[in-house]
Amino acid sequence: MFKKKENIAIIVLLLVMVVAIIGVSYAAFNYSKEGTTPNTITTGVISMTYTESDNVLNITGALPTTDKTGKTRTIEGEYFDFTVSSTITGNANINYEISAKKEDGNTIDGSNIKLYLTRLTDDGEEELMTPETYNEEKSSNTYTGRPSGEMSLYTSSMSASDSNNYRLRMWVDEDYNPQGDGGNLTFSVRINVYGLDGDSILVEPNAPELDDNMIAVRYNGTDWVKADSSTNNWYNYDKQEWANAVTVSSSTRDSYLSAPVGSTISMNDIETMWVWIPRYSYTIGSVDGINYYGKQGDYLDTTPTQALPGEIDVKFVSTSTKDRGTARYVVRDGIQSNSWYTPDAFTFGDTELSGIWVGKFETSSSNPSASYGGGNTTELDPMIKPNVPSWRYINVSNAFTVSQKMNDDGNRYGFSINIDTHMMKNSEWAAVSYLSQSKYGKLGNENFTGTNKEVYQNKSDQYITGCSYGRPSNGNGDYGCQYIYNQSTGGTGASTTGTIYGVYDMSGDSWEYVMGNYNDISSTSGFSEPLTLESKYYDKYTSDNVSTACNESECLSHGLRETAG
Repeated sequence: MFKKKENIAIIVLLLVMVVAIIGVSYAAFNYSKEGTTPNTITTGVISMTYTESDNVLNITGALPTTDKTGKTRTIEGEYFDFTVSSTITGNANINYEISAKKEDGNTIDGSNIKLYLTRLTDDGEEELMTPETYNEEKSSNTYTGRPSGEMSLYTSSMSASDSNNYRLRMWVDEDYNPQGDGGNLTFSVRINVYGLDGDSILVEPNAPELDDNMIAVRYNGTDWVKADSSTNNWYNYDKQEWANAVTVSSSTRDSYLSAPVGSTISMNDIETMWVWIPRYSYTIGSVDGINYYGKQGDYLDTTPTQALPGEIDVKFVSTSTKDRGTARYVVRDGIQSNSWYTPDAFTFGDTELSGIWVGKFETSSSNPSASYGGGNTTELDPMIKPNVPSWRYINVSNAFTVSQKMNDDGNRYGFSINIDTHMMKNSEWAAVSYLSQSKYGKLGNENFTGTNKEVYQNKSDQYITGCSYGRPSNGNGDYGCQYIYNQSTGGTGASTTGTIYGVYDMSGDSWEYVMGNYNDISSTSGFSEPLTLESKYYDKYTSDNVSTACNESECLSHGLRETAG
């Protein structure tokens, strides 16, 4: 969980610190720097300082190396230390970001260079980012002041006087082949720190809340492996890598829980897979003040239309923030203070949630070979995994009952009594969809352009979970599982991120049921009338007209009028 911060705005002041230049090369290493005196800007109640240490990166004859070796280099000259400090009086806050910007004149491509950032603590080093190749952000960060065209290394906030010591390492990626390059290739970056004071907006998403026996995972290109959840670097929403977790069979659970980070988790042992949707507020822009199709932003080459919509603006917020604005704004006028709306999905009964876990794939059953993948029964247990038939021909009441079996005492998944699993509501489905249409989702994924930014459909005629048609299609043409979920961009294009870390099976030709209800009438759902289900388990609508469905007004954040199709 993130530390609670006060939502108090003071002077809006951009704090920009540009102090050090570091470099790495294949055959020889060049280093230079400027601004040896700390650069400080003061508002009267806030000051922020970026200070470089005396040591410098000084690598000679830098041959390609593995991440394991690069991360552990501790000889003087193989790392660069710096400090970010603040003096804060009263209810104030600084959102700041550390970034890297390549220098002119580099002779080796940044895609061959790895950067790695840690924080120095009394107990050693805390990893803040996994080794990443140099890549520049296409959009700026309006919450910290970082411009576009720089590589984001780390974002954080300060609401009290604090000082943090950081260490940066760089090396040539092990995949780089130096044969025939002539040697003496260089690559240099400038380390920048940006800060913005004002509203204490979370520039990072709320940390995932792992229940008992949930295992944080990352994908290594072939398999899902155990991630280090203690550092919260197993996800990166800026890179469309949403946090993933799994539960495994009871017979293998102890072995995986005690296994070291990096251990492969066999899909045969996985029973459920989950994706974390952190609490956020959103607003949808309009170019003409009439049609709210989102903003063009950095991810769309054309003016947004209903057929090809633009970016939904999203900001991550703490549980103390529950915006109830218009959920829309006119792009030319900018986002107003009353533009933001916090989705209803993050309020569960009387509890404000820091986020929600959602099933990564359409639900399957503990007997996938049964008719319809399970059929209309409550005797089977739910599973959530790829490449199996989905559970079909089950009425809504039985589907809800089955989902609640995960809460039972002694459940097979190892979940504690602190969770509340349930069938997905309209508002929860929409919370996933809106995030997908933001810079943190598939819209922001630069591997997809134009209409391919739409989440690809699952058109498997065998109803196999995680399948992808390989392109957007709303027609009744060819069917089949063209790609499986982890098969290049053809497969990952069917996830909400365009990466393997998103939610799949959100779009398809089959019926998708959610817990929405009109005036407590259960009809053919299988529930008895009058409906006695706790209200937190379904979205109730007072009209069958989507324009006035919520007490004679429009339902914001439910995916009714704000989405099409």
